[in-house]
Amino acid sequence: MALQVDRTPLDPIAVCAWPGGNSAAAAALRPLIEEDAPGTGLEPDRLAEHLIALARRYGTEPFTPLESARRGLGLDRATFARVLAVFHRTPALRTAVERRPAGMYWTNTILPLERRGVLDAAVRGEPAFPYSVGLYPGPSCMFRCHFCVRVTGARYQQSALTDGNAMFASLIDRMPTDNPHALYLSGGLEPLTNPGTGDLVRRAAARGFKLSLYTNSFALTRQTLDRQPGLWDLYALRTSLYGLSEDDYVATTTKKGAFQRVKDNLTRFQALRREREAPVRLGLNYIILPGRAGRLTGLADYFADLNDAAPDRPVDFLTLREDYSGRPDGKLAPEERVELEHGLAAFEERIRTRAPSLHVDYGYALQSLRLGVDAELPRIRPETMRPTAHPQVAVQVDLLGDVYLYREAGFPGLQGAERYVAGRLTTGTELEEVVRRFVTEGRQVAPRPGEEYFLDGFDQTVTARLNQMETDIADGWAEHRGFLR
Repeated sequence: MALQVDRTPLDPIAVCAWPGGNSAAAAALRPLIEEDAPGTGLEPDRLAEHLIALARRYGTEPFTPLESARRGLGLDRATFARVLAVFHRTPALRTAVERRPAGMYWTNTILPLERRGVLDAAVRGEPAFPYSVGLYPGPSCMFRCHFCVRVTGARYQQSALTDGNAMFASLIDRMPTDNPHALYLSGGLEPLTNPGTGDLVRRAAARGFKLSLYTNSFALTRQTLDRQPGLWDLYALRTSLYGLSEDDYVATTTKKGAFQRVKDNLTRFQALRREREAPVRLGLNYIILPGRAGRLTGLADYFADLNDAAPDRPVDFLTLREDYSGRPDGKLAPEERVELEHGLAAFEERIRTRAPSLHVDYGYALQSLRLGVDAELPRIRPETMRPTAHPQVAVQVDLLGDVYLYREAGFPGLQGAERYVAGRLTTGTELEEVVRRFVTEGRQVAPRPGEEYFLDGFDQTVTARLNQMETDIADGWAEHRGFLR
């Protein structure tokens, strides 16, 4: 069963970055660049070849340093600079890079950060208010997931809730409002174990913020929704799904009865969302674990079951990922590739009939697989971690007010995580001041082996981008650093 991917472009240039490109791309590109060719010292056909090669390179390997790309084309520095200038004057080529296979890196993460100027601030060592602020309000979690870095039994004291929620409220009140998606709720521990989470959502929504809540939905009961009506003011509720059966859930979370309880909670939420005509979006996050690709048709059936509770208000989205964490090089073995291809093909066929309106975000790795590309995710090691991190881009704040530099560091009692606390929010200390002090005082954290696991996928992407930018600048390509911006 073959994967079905829409490869119908609006124009040939738009797919020149796809595997194999398009024989018509050069012919379509030539009229757009003929006037520029003499200034580069290249014939139009040769210039078109170089431009398409760049689109392909950065459409599949977005973190390539410019000097590496130059050497790959075999151009001297002056000619390469002129070719880059032509590329940036040709919008269709930029579109080709953004449209895939690595387009989601560009459009979802890199380019929005570029527009805010926070990447430049990080490279220059200048303070800036973080682009993204994660609130980690959960004092505990009912699951003991085998993949989670949480220290077993670690939790925040219930006595921390009052002051912690007051601190979060103050932070929300003082947040700049020019980025409606600047705040999100996650953990750390489970956000719905905090009885004040709904109030925080309502407070943020009143200021125009569109919050997403990341949850396991075990506590998304009717009682929770009745006690925390502010949860209906969420922009999106994202549930991490830990399996498609009771056995899966017990094996992953060690919590008996969790599978059915979560499904019942989501089914009820679906019905109530429809009844209330609440605009909150509902989606699931699902990670394909090794050996489980063949179960993906069951995932499609799971969505169909949820949609039966509100046929005219189906589940909005699925974030589908594959677990690369156990592989030293981050690449799929041939047998895993075949297994995933067959599993995805069967899943897509089932989704088309059982949940046709569902938006599926495959992420870079699975999307590349669907397009026939060997994906290699950014893999940051201690030696490529940045001692200054990137607080201008993102920070996370826990119930005690500790401001963490990486998303997977915000767990109580986690060994080494305290080294990645930039400061603490108190009655007299605001987030802007914590970031400013960390940056202007030149504070650094020398990474140790194993601490790369404090970085989630977003942190890895940001770190790879910043390293790329610094390499380009050091190589004398400051004007074009990072290729697209």
